[in-house]
Amino acid sequence: MTNFRTQAKAAEAAMRDVFPPTPLQRNELLSQRFGADIYLKREDLSPVRSYKIRGALNAMRKQGAKDLFVCASAGNHAQGMAYMCRQMGKKGVIFMPVTTPQQKIQKTRMFGGDTVEIHLIGDYFDDTLKAAQEWCAQEGGYFLSPFDDADVIEGQASIAVEIEAQLGKAPDHVVLPVGGGGMSSGVVQYFGEEVHALFVEPQGGACLKAALEAGHPVPLGHVDTFVDGAAVGRIGAQPFDILRNVPLPDVLTLPEDRICNTILEMLNVEGIVLEPAGALAVEALGDLRTWIKGKTVVCLTSGGNFDFERLPEVKERAQRYSGVKKYFLLRLPQRPGALKEFLNILGPEDDIARFEYMKKSARNFGSVLIGIETKRPENFAPLFAQLDAAGFTYTDITSDETLAQFVI
Repeated sequence: MTNFRTQAKAAEAAMRDVFPPTPLQRNELLSQRFGADIYLKREDLSPVRSYKIRGALNAMRKQGAKDLFVCASAGNHAQGMAYMCRQMGKKGVIFMPVTTPQQKIQKTRMFGGDTVEIHLIGDYFDDTLKAAQEWCAQEGGYFLSPFDDADVIEGQASIAVEIEAQLGKAPDHVVLPVGGGGMSSGVVQYFGEEVHALFVEPQGGACLKAALEAGHPVPLGHVDTFVDGAAVGRIGAQPFDILRNVPLPDVLTLPEDRICNTILEMLNVEGIVLEPAGALAVEALGDLRTWIKGKTVVCLTSGGNFDFERLPEVKERAQRYSGVKKYFLLRLPQRPGALKEFLNILGPEDDIARFEYMKKSARNFGSVLIGIETKRPENFAPLFAQLDAAGFTYTDITSDETLAQFVI
Protein backbone atom coordinates (compact mmCIF):
# COMPACT_ATOMS: atom_id res chain seq x y z
CA MET A 1 0.00 0.00 0.00
CA THR A 2 2.80 2.44 0.93
CA ASN A 3 4.57 1.76 -2.35
CA PHE A 4 1.35 2.32 -4.32
CA ARG A 5 0.72 5.64 -2.57
CA THR A 6 4.26 6.75 -3.43
CA GLN A 7 3.80 5.77 -7.07
CA ALA A 8 0.42 7.50 -7.26
CA LYS A 9 1.98 10.68 -5.90
CA ALA A 10 4.75 10.44 -8.50
CA ALA A 11 2.11 10.05 -11.21
CA GLU A 12 0.23 13.07 -9.91
CA ALA A 13 3.42 15.15 -9.89
CA ALA A 14 4.14 14.17 -13.50
CA MET A 15 0.70 15.40 -14.53
CA ARG A 16 1.52 18.95 -13.49
CA ASP A 17 3.70 19.23 -16.60
CA VAL A 18 0.55 18.69 -18.69
CA PHE A 19 -2.46 20.08 -16.81
CA PRO A 20 -3.32 21.59 -13.41
CA PRO A 21 -5.30 19.68 -10.76
CA THR A 22 -9.00 19.47 -11.58
CA PRO A 23 -11.12 21.53 -9.15
CA LEU A 24 -12.62 20.11 -5.97
CA GLN A 25 -15.72 22.25 -5.41
CA ARG A 26 -18.13 22.30 -2.50
CA ASN A 27 -21.65 22.21 -3.93
CA GLU A 28 -24.08 24.26 -1.85
CA LEU A 29 -27.23 22.87 -3.49
CA LEU A 30 -26.33 19.26 -2.74
CA SER A 31 -24.87 20.04 0.68
CA GLN A 32 -28.11 21.67 1.84
CA ARG A 33 -30.27 18.94 0.29
CA PHE A 34 -28.46 16.09 2.04
CA GLY A 35 -27.26 17.78 5.21
CA ALA A 36 -23.60 17.03 4.45
CA ASP A 37 -20.50 18.66 3.03
CA ILE A 38 -20.74 17.53 -0.59
CA TYR A 39 -17.79 18.18 -2.87
CA LEU A 40 -17.57 17.51 -6.61
CA LYS A 41 -14.23 16.37 -8.01
CA ARG A 42 -14.56 17.94 -11.44
CA GLU A 43 -12.87 15.48 -13.80
CA ASP A 44 -15.18 16.90 -16.45
CA LEU A 45 -12.83 19.92 -16.46
CA SER A 46 -9.66 18.05 -17.46
CA PRO A 47 -8.13 18.93 -20.88
CA VAL A 48 -10.12 16.08 -22.48
CA ARG A 49 -13.17 16.55 -20.22
CA SER A 50 -12.67 13.21 -18.45
CA TYR A 51 -10.24 11.50 -16.08
CA LYS A 52 -9.01 9.14 -18.81
CA ILE A 53 -6.09 11.41 -19.59
CA ARG A 54 -4.54 10.40 -16.26
CA GLY A 55 -4.21 6.70 -16.96
CA ALA A 56 -2.97 7.34 -20.49
CA LEU A 57 -0.39 9.85 -19.30
CA ASN A 58 0.99 7.58 -16.58
CA ALA A 59 1.11 4.43 -18.71
CA MET A 60 2.80 6.22 -21.61
CA ARG A 61 5.25 7.90 -19.21
CA LYS A 62 6.24 4.54 -17.71
CA GLN A 63 6.44 2.93 -21.15
CA GLY A 64 8.62 5.76 -22.43
CA ALA A 65 10.77 3.51 -24.62
CA LYS A 66 7.74 2.60 -26.74
CA ASP A 67 7.02 4.71 -29.81
CA LEU A 68 3.72 3.13 -30.88
CA PHE A 69 0.59 2.97 -28.71
CA VAL A 70 -2.64 1.27 -29.71
CA CYS A 71 -6.09 1.34 -28.14
CA ALA A 72 -9.70 0.45 -28.82
CA SER A 73 -12.22 3.01 -27.63
CA ALA A 74 -15.36 4.81 -28.73
CA GLY A 75 -14.88 7.82 -26.48
CA ASN A 76 -12.97 9.19 -23.52
CA HIS A 77 -10.06 6.73 -23.48
CA ALA A 78 -9.38 7.41 -27.17
CA GLN A 79 -9.33 11.15 -26.53
CA GLY A 80 -7.03 10.79 -23.52
CA MET A 81 -4.50 8.70 -25.44
CA ALA A 82 -4.70 10.95 -28.49
CA TYR A 83 -3.99 14.02 -26.35
CA MET A 84 -0.96 12.38 -24.76
CA CYS A 85 0.39 11.12 -28.10
CA ARG A 86 0.52 14.72 -29.27
CA GLN A 87 2.05 15.92 -25.99
CA MET A 88 4.74 13.24 -25.96
CA GLY A 89 5.38 12.98 -29.70
CA LYS A 90 4.32 9.33 -29.83
CA LYS A 91 2.44 7.57 -32.61
CA GLY A 92 -1.05 6.41 -31.72
CA VAL A 93 -3.36 4.07 -33.57
CA ILE A 94 -6.92 4.18 -32.33
CA PHE A 95 -9.59 1.67 -33.30
CA MET A 96 -13.20 2.83 -33.00
CA PRO A 97 -16.48 1.12 -33.96
CA VAL A 98 -17.97 2.18 -37.28
CA THR A 99 -21.03 3.36 -35.33
CA THR A 100 -19.04 5.90 -33.26
CA PRO A 101 -20.65 9.38 -33.46
CA GLN A 102 -18.76 11.80 -35.71
CA GLN A 103 -18.40 14.24 -32.82
CA LYS A 104 -16.22 11.76 -30.89
CA ILE A 105 -14.15 10.90 -33.95
CA GLN A 106 -13.52 14.57 -34.71
CA LYS A 107 -12.53 15.36 -31.10
CA THR A 108 -10.10 12.45 -31.06
CA ARG A 109 -8.53 13.72 -34.30
CA MET A 110 -8.38 17.24 -32.88
CA PHE A 111 -6.56 16.12 -29.74
CA GLY A 112 -4.12 13.84 -31.54
CA GLY A 113 -3.46 15.84 -34.69
CA ASP A 114 -0.90 14.24 -37.01
CA THR A 115 0.30 11.85 -34.30
CA VAL A 116 -2.72 9.53 -34.44
CA GLU A 117 -4.46 7.30 -36.96
CA ILE A 118 -8.08 6.30 -36.52
CA HIS A 119 -9.36 2.99 -37.86
CA LEU A 120 -13.13 2.48 -37.94
CA ILE A 121 -13.76 -1.26 -37.69
CA GLY A 122 -16.75 -3.29 -36.49
CA ASP A 123 -20.33 -2.46 -35.59
CA TYR A 124 -19.81 -3.55 -31.98
CA PHE A 125 -16.99 -2.81 -29.56
CA ASP A 126 -15.98 -6.46 -29.11
CA ASP A 127 -15.20 -6.63 -32.85
CA THR A 128 -13.24 -3.38 -32.62
CA LEU A 129 -11.25 -4.60 -29.62
CA LYS A 130 -10.32 -7.85 -31.34
CA ALA A 131 -9.14 -6.01 -34.45
CA ALA A 132 -7.06 -3.58 -32.37
CA GLN A 133 -5.36 -6.34 -30.39
CA GLU A 134 -4.59 -8.36 -33.53
CA TRP A 135 -3.15 -5.30 -35.29
CA CYS A 136 -1.07 -4.43 -32.22
CA ALA A 137 0.36 -7.96 -31.98
CA GLN A 138 1.41 -7.83 -35.64
CA GLU A 139 2.94 -4.35 -35.52
CA GLY A 140 4.61 -4.63 -32.12
CA GLY A 141 2.94 -1.66 -30.48
CA TYR A 142 1.96 -1.25 -26.81
CA PHE A 143 -1.72 -1.98 -26.28
CA LEU A 144 -3.08 0.61 -23.86
CA SER A 145 -6.09 -0.82 -22.02
CA PRO A 146 -8.62 1.71 -20.71
CA PHE A 147 -8.70 0.05 -17.27
CA ASP A 148 -7.04 -3.39 -17.10
CA ASP A 149 -3.48 -2.10 -16.78
CA ALA A 150 -1.47 -1.52 -13.58
CA ASP A 151 0.02 1.75 -14.86
CA VAL A 152 -3.41 3.04 -15.89
CA ILE A 153 -4.83 2.20 -12.45
CA GLU A 154 -1.90 3.99 -10.82
CA GLY A 155 -2.49 7.04 -13.01
CA GLN A 156 -6.19 7.20 -12.13
CA ALA A 157 -5.21 7.09 -8.44
CA SER A 158 -3.78 10.59 -8.90
CA ILE A 159 -7.38 11.73 -8.44
CA ALA A 160 -7.20 10.61 -4.80
CA VAL A 161 -3.82 12.36 -4.34
CA GLU A 162 -5.42 15.63 -5.47
CA ILE A 163 -8.54 15.16 -3.32
CA GLU A 164 -6.42 14.64 -0.21
CA ALA A 165 -4.32 17.74 -0.93
CA GLN A 166 -7.25 19.97 -1.89
CA LEU A 167 -9.42 18.94 1.04
CA GLY A 168 -6.52 18.99 3.50
CA LYS A 169 -7.61 15.57 4.75
CA ALA A 170 -9.23 12.37 3.56
CA PRO A 171 -13.02 12.60 3.11
CA ASP A 172 -15.42 10.39 5.07
CA HIS A 173 -16.97 8.99 1.88
CA VAL A 174 -16.00 8.99 -1.77
CA VAL A 175 -18.66 8.13 -4.37
CA LEU A 176 -17.21 6.58 -7.52
CA PRO A 177 -18.79 5.66 -10.87
CA VAL A 178 -17.69 2.24 -12.12
CA GLY A 179 -17.11 1.10 -15.70
CA GLY A 180 -14.20 -1.26 -16.14
CA GLY A 181 -12.96 -0.49 -12.63
CA GLY A 182 -9.64 1.22 -13.37
CA MET A 183 -10.39 4.54 -11.70
CA SER A 184 -12.37 3.16 -8.76
CA SER A 185 -9.72 0.54 -7.95
CA GLY A 186 -6.97 3.16 -8.10
CA VAL A 187 -8.76 5.56 -5.76
CA VAL A 188 -9.64 2.75 -3.33
CA GLN A 189 -6.09 1.41 -3.31
CA TYR A 190 -4.74 4.86 -2.50
CA PHE A 191 -7.17 5.72 0.30
CA GLY A 192 -7.33 2.20 1.77
CA GLU A 193 -9.64 1.74 4.75
CA GLU A 194 -9.29 5.39 5.75
CA VAL A 195 -12.15 6.36 3.43
CA HIS A 196 -15.49 4.60 2.91
CA ALA A 197 -15.83 4.13 -0.83
CA LEU A 198 -19.23 3.73 -2.48
CA PHE A 199 -19.56 2.46 -6.03
CA VAL A 200 -22.23 3.35 -8.59
CA GLU A 201 -23.04 1.45 -11.78
CA PRO A 202 -25.73 1.86 -14.43
CA GLN A 203 -28.35 -0.86 -14.18
CA GLY A 204 -27.60 -2.01 -17.71
CA GLY A 205 -23.85 -2.34 -17.07
CA ALA A 206 -23.46 -3.56 -13.49
CA CYS A 207 -20.31 -5.60 -14.09
CA LEU A 208 -18.79 -5.03 -10.61
CA LYS A 209 -21.93 -6.26 -8.89
CA ALA A 210 -22.03 -9.32 -11.16
CA ALA A 211 -18.38 -10.11 -10.45
CA LEU A 212 -18.80 -9.75 -6.68
CA GLU A 213 -21.79 -12.09 -6.75
CA ALA A 214 -19.90 -14.67 -8.83
CA GLY A 215 -16.57 -14.26 -7.04
CA HIS A 216 -14.77 -13.45 -10.31
CA PRO A 217 -15.26 -11.25 -13.41
CA VAL A 218 -18.11 -12.49 -15.58
CA PRO A 219 -19.46 -11.20 -18.90
CA LEU A 220 -22.87 -9.55 -18.80
CA GLY A 221 -25.48 -11.05 -21.08
CA HIS A 222 -26.61 -7.64 -22.28
CA VAL A 223 -25.23 -4.13 -21.86
CA ASP A 224 -27.32 -0.97 -22.13
CA THR A 225 -25.04 1.55 -23.85
CA PHE A 226 -26.89 4.71 -22.82
CA VAL A 227 -24.38 5.43 -20.02
CA ASP A 228 -21.59 4.93 -22.55
CA GLY A 229 -18.74 5.98 -20.23
CA ALA A 230 -19.62 3.17 -17.80
CA ALA A 231 -21.30 0.61 -20.07
CA VAL A 232 -18.74 -2.18 -19.72
CA GLY A 233 -19.68 -5.83 -20.19
CA ARG A 234 -16.98 -7.29 -17.93
CA ILE A 235 -14.92 -5.65 -15.19
CA GLY A 236 -11.15 -5.76 -15.65
CA ALA A 237 -9.22 -8.59 -14.00
CA GLN A 238 -6.68 -6.30 -12.31
CA PRO A 239 -9.28 -3.85 -10.97
CA PHE A 240 -11.34 -6.75 -9.61
CA ASP A 241 -8.34 -8.13 -7.72
CA ILE A 242 -8.35 -4.81 -5.83
CA LEU A 243 -12.13 -4.59 -5.43
CA ARG A 244 -12.97 -8.25 -4.74
CA ASN A 245 -13.65 -7.63 -1.03
CA VAL A 246 -16.04 -4.71 -1.57
CA PRO A 247 -19.28 -5.39 0.39
CA LEU A 248 -22.26 -5.76 -1.96
CA PRO A 249 -24.32 -3.11 -0.08
CA ASP A 250 -21.62 -0.59 -1.05
CA VAL A 251 -22.40 -1.09 -4.75
CA LEU A 252 -25.43 0.79 -6.08
CA THR A 253 -27.07 0.26 -9.45
CA LEU A 254 -29.15 3.07 -10.92
CA PRO A 255 -31.69 2.89 -13.77
CA GLU A 256 -30.46 4.72 -16.86
CA ASP A 257 -33.57 6.90 -17.01
CA ARG A 258 -33.10 8.06 -13.43
CA ILE A 259 -29.59 9.34 -14.11
CA CYS A 260 -31.09 11.77 -16.62
CA ASN A 261 -32.65 13.79 -13.80
CA THR A 262 -29.19 14.72 -12.49
CA ILE A 263 -27.87 15.54 -15.97
CA LEU A 264 -30.70 18.05 -16.41
CA GLU A 265 -30.50 19.53 -12.91
CA MET A 266 -26.73 19.99 -13.05
CA LEU A 267 -27.07 21.65 -16.45
CA ASN A 268 -30.09 23.86 -15.74
CA VAL A 269 -29.38 24.79 -12.11
CA GLU A 270 -25.61 24.56 -11.68
CA GLY A 271 -24.43 25.14 -15.25
CA ILE A 272 -22.39 21.93 -15.14
CA VAL A 273 -22.31 19.77 -18.27
CA LEU A 274 -22.09 16.08 -17.39
CA GLU A 275 -22.22 13.00 -19.58
CA PRO A 276 -24.38 10.14 -18.23
CA ALA A 277 -21.44 8.39 -16.52
CA GLY A 278 -20.38 11.72 -15.03
CA ALA A 279 -23.77 12.09 -13.32
CA LEU A 280 -23.79 8.64 -11.69
CA ALA A 281 -22.11 9.60 -8.41
CA VAL A 282 -24.28 12.70 -7.90
CA GLU A 283 -27.54 10.87 -8.59
CA ALA A 284 -26.56 8.13 -6.11
CA LEU A 285 -26.64 10.61 -3.21
CA GLY A 286 -30.40 10.15 -2.98
CA ASP A 287 -29.84 6.51 -1.95
CA LEU A 288 -27.10 7.40 0.55
CA ARG A 289 -28.91 10.04 2.58
CA THR A 290 -28.74 8.22 5.93
CA TRP A 291 -25.08 7.24 5.47
CA ILE A 292 -23.72 10.65 4.53
CA LYS A 293 -25.64 13.02 6.83
CA GLY A 294 -23.16 15.28 8.62
CA LYS A 295 -20.21 13.78 6.74
CA THR A 296 -17.68 15.03 4.22
CA VAL A 297 -18.44 13.44 0.86
CA VAL A 298 -16.64 13.65 -2.48
CA CYS A 299 -18.55 12.72 -5.64
CA LEU A 300 -16.44 12.12 -8.70
CA THR A 301 -17.94 13.70 -11.81
CA SER A 302 -16.02 11.51 -14.22
CA GLY A 303 -16.67 13.24 -17.52
CA GLY A 304 -18.45 15.98 -19.42
CA ASN A 305 -18.27 14.80 -23.02
CA PHE A 306 -21.97 15.23 -23.61
CA ASP A 307 -23.34 15.44 -27.14
CA PHE A 308 -26.14 18.01 -26.97
CA GLU A 309 -27.96 16.23 -29.75
CA ARG A 310 -28.81 13.71 -27.00
CA LEU A 311 -30.54 16.36 -24.86
CA PRO A 312 -34.09 15.62 -26.13
CA GLU A 313 -33.58 11.93 -25.32
CA VAL A 314 -32.25 12.80 -21.85
CA LYS A 315 -35.29 15.01 -21.16
CA GLU A 316 -37.62 12.28 -22.44
CA ARG A 317 -36.03 9.63 -20.22
CA ALA A 318 -36.13 11.92 -17.17
CA GLN A 319 -39.83 12.69 -17.67
CA ARG A 320 -40.73 9.04 -18.11
CA TYR A 321 -38.80 8.03 -14.98
CA SER A 322 -40.30 10.80 -12.83
CA GLY A 323 -43.80 9.84 -13.98
CA VAL A 324 -44.82 13.12 -15.62
CA LYS A 325 -44.88 11.67 -19.14
CA LYS A 326 -46.62 8.52 -20.33
CA TYR A 327 -47.34 6.83 -23.62
CA PHE A 328 -50.29 4.59 -24.33
CA LEU A 329 -52.13 3.02 -27.22
CA LEU A 330 -55.75 4.14 -27.32
CA ARG A 331 -58.43 2.12 -29.13
CA LEU A 332 -60.59 4.92 -30.49
CA PRO A 333 -64.14 4.22 -31.78
CA GLN A 334 -64.57 5.32 -35.40
CA ARG A 335 -67.57 7.60 -34.90
CA PRO A 336 -68.12 11.36 -34.84
CA GLY A 337 -67.34 12.91 -31.45
CA ALA A 338 -65.15 10.09 -30.10
CA LEU A 339 -61.96 12.14 -30.24
CA LYS A 340 -63.68 15.14 -28.66
CA GLU A 341 -64.86 12.92 -25.77
CA PHE A 342 -61.30 11.85 -25.17
CA LEU A 343 -59.95 15.40 -25.27
CA ASN A 344 -62.57 16.55 -22.76
CA ILE A 345 -61.23 14.00 -20.26
CA LEU A 346 -57.80 15.63 -20.17
CA GLY A 347 -57.12 17.74 -17.08
CA PRO A 348 -55.94 21.39 -16.98
CA GLU A 349 -52.31 20.33 -16.44
CA ASP A 350 -52.31 17.62 -19.14
CA ASP A 351 -50.74 18.26 -22.52
CA ILE A 352 -50.64 16.06 -25.63
CA ALA A 353 -46.99 15.62 -26.64
CA ARG A 354 -47.55 12.94 -29.27
CA PHE A 355 -50.60 11.98 -31.32
CA GLU A 356 -50.23 9.45 -34.09
CA TYR A 357 -53.22 7.82 -35.77
CA MET A 358 -52.34 4.19 -36.48
CA LYS A 359 -55.56 2.92 -38.10
CA LYS A 360 -54.91 0.34 -40.81
CA SER A 361 -58.03 -1.44 -42.06
CA ALA A 362 -60.37 -1.81 -39.08
CA ARG A 363 -63.74 -0.16 -39.70
CA ASN A 364 -65.06 0.22 -36.17
CA PHE A 365 -61.96 1.16 -34.17
CA GLY A 366 -58.62 2.81 -34.83
CA SER A 367 -55.43 2.72 -32.76
CA VAL A 368 -53.82 5.96 -31.67
CA LEU A 369 -50.38 6.40 -30.10
CA ILE A 370 -50.78 9.06 -27.41
CA GLY A 371 -48.04 10.81 -25.44
CA ILE A 372 -49.23 12.85 -22.45
CA GLU A 373 -47.12 15.28 -20.41
CA THR A 374 -48.43 16.64 -17.13
CA LYS A 375 -47.20 18.76 -14.23
CA ARG A 376 -47.47 16.12 -11.49
CA PRO A 377 -47.34 12.29 -11.65
CA GLU A 378 -50.51 12.00 -9.57
CA ASN A 379 -52.52 13.57 -12.40
CA PHE A 380 -52.49 10.27 -14.30
CA ALA A 381 -54.61 8.35 -11.77
CA PRO A 382 -57.78 10.45 -12.31
CA LEU A 383 -57.13 10.54 -16.06
CA PHE A 384 -57.04 6.76 -16.33
CA ALA A 385 -60.06 6.46 -14.01
CA GLN A 386 -62.10 8.71 -16.31
CA LEU A 387 -60.95 6.77 -19.39
CA ASP A 388 -62.14 3.55 -17.73
CA ALA A 389 -65.45 5.12 -16.78
CA ALA A 390 -65.99 6.35 -20.33
CA GLY A 391 -65.32 2.87 -21.71
CA PHE A 392 -62.13 3.67 -23.59
CA THR A 393 -59.70 0.79 -24.12
CA TYR A 394 -56.02 1.70 -23.75
CA THR A 395 -52.64 0.13 -22.99
CA ASP A 396 -49.89 1.94 -21.07
CA ILE A 397 -46.63 1.24 -22.95
CA THR A 398 -44.38 3.70 -21.09
CA SER A 399 -42.34 0.98 -19.41
CA ASP A 400 -42.51 -1.56 -22.21
CA GLU A 401 -38.94 -1.22 -23.51
CA THR A 402 -39.40 -3.60 -26.42
CA LEU A 403 -42.50 -1.86 -27.73
CA ALA A 404 -41.32 1.63 -26.85
CA GLN A 405 -38.15 1.39 -28.95
CA PHE A 406 -40.26 0.79 -32.05
CA VAL A 407 -43.10 3.25 -31.56
CA ILE A 408 -41.64 5.91 -29.24
